[in-house]
Amino acid sequence: MHLLMISGSLRANSVNTKLVEEAGRLWPGTATRASILMPLYNGDDEDATGVPDEAQDLAAQIAEADAVAIATPEYNQSFPGGLKNALDWVSRTAGKPWADKPVAIMSAAAGRTGGARAQYALRLAMNSFQPRLLTGPEVMIAGAAKEFDENGHLTSDRYRASLEALMEKLSKTAG
Repeated sequence: MHLLMISGSLRANSVNTKLVEEAGRLWPGTATRASILMPLYNGDDEDATGVPDEAQDLAAQIAEADAVAIATPEYNQSFPGGLKNALDWVSRTAGKPWADKPVAIMSAAAGRTGGARAQYALRLAMNSFQPRLLTGPEVMIAGAAKEFDENGHLTSDRYRASLEALMEKLSKTAG
């Protein structure tokens, strides 16, 4: 089984990238991380040049994966624009790569709710794509800067157990 990992953060040392990579280490098959770097969506650009290669590549990766894990930061009570932009572009590709795809959403944030609002907003944005969004267990890492060691591994037994349970449920859903 193959897992596609998507970090909603563009930062090099992102706690959400660490979180999704940790999820990939727990996955019982292969795992690769996708890029969400692509031009900003603009219908005029799409009319002029079509869907960019970066969006086509992401759509193909989603379609080929058995499951997808998304880790999102929380920016201003929602998920970041770069991730929304990638979702918008993928929605413009041929086919329906998200349809019935098992998807786990998780978050790591500085605040005490661990990105709860970002997760809820992301779930709402993804509903129209009709994936199989897992409803839990919820993984929301609060005070995230202190929750990973120098190798990017979760240090809290409680958070690690939640992530293990989520990845086990995702693998069973995908299998």
